[in-house]
Amino acid sequence: MSQEVRNLEPKALWNKFADLNAVPRPSKKEERVIAFMMDFGKKLGLETLKDEVGNVIIKKPATVGMENRKTIVMQSHLDMVHQKNNDTVFDFDTQGIEMYVDGDWVRAKGTTLGADNGLGVATIMAILESTDIPHPAIEALFTIDEETGMTGAMGLKGGLLEGQILLNLDTEEDDEIDIGCAGGVDVTAVAEYDEEDAPADSVGYRITVKGLNGGHSGMQIHEGLGNANKIMNRLLYSGYEDFGLQISKIKGGSLRNAIPRESVAEVIIAEMYDEAFEFDMQEIINEIKAEFKTTEPNLQIVIEKLDQVPAKVLPSMAQFYLVRALYTAHNGVYRMSADFDNLVETSNNIAKVTVGGGNLKIECLTRSSVESSKFDLANALRSAFELMGCEVTFSGSYPGWTPNPKSEILDVLTAIYEKQNGSKAHVVACHAGLECGILGQNYPGMDMISFGPTIKGAHSPDERASIASAQKYWKFVLEILANIPVK
Repeated sequence: MSQEVRNLEPKALWNKFADLNAVPRPSKKEERVIAFMMDFGKKLGLETLKDEVGNVIIKKPATVGMENRKTIVMQSHLDMVHQKNNDTVFDFDTQGIEMYVDGDWVRAKGTTLGADNGLGVATIMAILESTDIPHPAIEALFTIDEETGMTGAMGLKGGLLEGQILLNLDTEEDDEIDIGCAGGVDVTAVAEYDEEDAPADSVGYRITVKGLNGGHSGMQIHEGLGNANKIMNRLLYSGYEDFGLQISKIKGGSLRNAIPRESVAEVIIAEMYDEAFEFDMQEIINEIKAEFKTTEPNLQIVIEKLDQVPAKVLPSMAQFYLVRALYTAHNGVYRMSADFDNLVETSNNIAKVTVGGGNLKIECLTRSSVESSKFDLANALRSAFELMGCEVTFSGSYPGWTPNPKSEILDVLTAIYEKQNGSKAHVVACHAGLECGILGQNYPGMDMISFGPTIKGAHSPDERASIASAQKYWKFVLEILANIPVK
């Protein structure tokens, strides 16, 4: 499978991507890819070091004739989001990604592809290995754990890098040049409850929400995609109000930065409501499917009887507050930017809901390009969850990246893009969390820019990278390297 990817043009880029994707690298488990990258740098005879949090830095001198140009930092993150379809058998801890070519797209078999940000990493590797590409002095920065906390960028100390310009290769539309991004904060609500015995004469059901698109909780939050946790809560709310439904377990969503695609709940109802429950719930299912027929054509909501009735359930009042808090908690776009057209300023993703065994947990990722607005929404969520009796914590807060429209490197990129493509690039700020804002805290004078090839469906098993776009992007990268400003 990976051989057909290796045969794609530009070979230097796709070969390095195939090498990288052979190494397991889920977030928080980057030991193997760190070792892989350290070995790569050392085999090239380049200065290679690992900082105290695990970021890898490889330094390469300027090519002949480029010594008078400013030193650049080329940066991408090593980790990838590990998502798979429920029916895909795959172990992200031990297996490399299984890739294949589908027309203009490179895809993975039932899992995320890792093009986010593996194509950026592969680009830098190809430049480091090259002997015929003109470039200034390069400091290659490979950060860890971008997807689940940005701890690599946060832990990078000042003074390790000397570069004056940073090229972040983590943008996912090839006609965009990013000059700003949102910050984020994790909002977590937890509570304990005393399980109750299920009443006699009960019937058990499993409710499954699946088939949703999922996707990136920053870049795609404005698309009106279905959130499995919110859809499930509608079903549970109606079942509770109309039939006294009682919840035994819920497991919804997987990662904070992925819009949840699936949720499964085990519930009970009184046996006397059995037939009416199924009929009424089917009406609600039909309504929800009609609402999402355009954005979520593959949505499935399945209600099936359990062979064995769950033994334990939530207490009635705990359930009363849970379904209301989840209904109240904001999901999706909270505010659009007043300064940039079509830019989401503030949003929230209700990413995970877990209930069972006397514990419940709700996990959100709140994003904003305005720090005060980020915490305004986070406090609204805190209030909803505290009113239901949860302990709520904020963690992993990271800042946004304030745009600099007068950036010198921006002028270079926009001129090259227009010359190569006959049209202007879209200069934007994005709602995703890029590492530039964090890196800028310890390197405040660094001129930063972000760009990359077209990647669709990031953070979901539908992730795919455009082959034609990769060729366009590679040509763009080479011209940028040849036109870095003089010192």
